[in-house]
Amino acid sequence: MYTVKEVAQLLELTEHTIRYYTDKGLVPSVQRDKNNNRLFDDESINWLTGVKYLKQCGMSVKDIKTYVDLCLEGDATIEERYEIILKQKEIALQRLEEAKRTAEYMEEKAKHYLDIINHVIPDDTNPGKWEKMER
Repeated sequence: MYTVKEVAQLLELTEHTIRYYTDKGLVPSVQRDKNNNRLFDDESINWLTGVKYLKQCGMSVKDIKTYVDLCLEGDATIEERYEIILKQKEIALQRLEEAKRTAEYMEEKAKHYLDIINHVIPDDTNPGKWEKMER
């Protein structure tokens, strides 16, 4: 069994986030000790791992709860859960493409700055040094 602190380190989540997710019912297998402290087994860690990735895809806690509830209903909900996962996969792929575009933009900016540093081109990045525009 793992404590909140141990699970936080294991999954790279904050302790607050883990408590929040358990309070929202996203980890149905979480247990409590005699002092009402949360205890996590491997199944609980599996739930939290799934929640972590769904959240990273931009899924709301409410929608994750719906997904968890569908999982608990069993095999009759497999197709519905599959559709949810397909939608989240598409969102993740869109975010990946946006991240690639952002990284490419930053790479071009870094090259531009290197050209300025190496005196290949003048500094055109500082608005304070731009010529006043005629109006």
